[in-house]
Amino acid sequence: MPDGLEYIDSWVEPNFDRCFQLMQTDDALLLQQWVAAWTDLMEFEIVPVAPSKQTRGYMEALLDEEG
Repeated sequence: MPDGLEYIDSWVEPNFDRCFQLMQTDDALLLQQWVAAWTDLMEFEIVPVAPSKQTRGYMEALLDEEG
């Protein structure tokens, strides 16, 4: 795993069809490098996410500005 790419946690479906991994990085290129090293063994779907607490704070501030 490239320096600067952090593995946070993972979850596996009960039927073992898919594994979901939460990774963290400030550099998307590091994620691309990691994926490229494994594409011969598995398929990837990358979904960017943001922490819900920070998103809630942002949305509350935005709504306060409008209201």
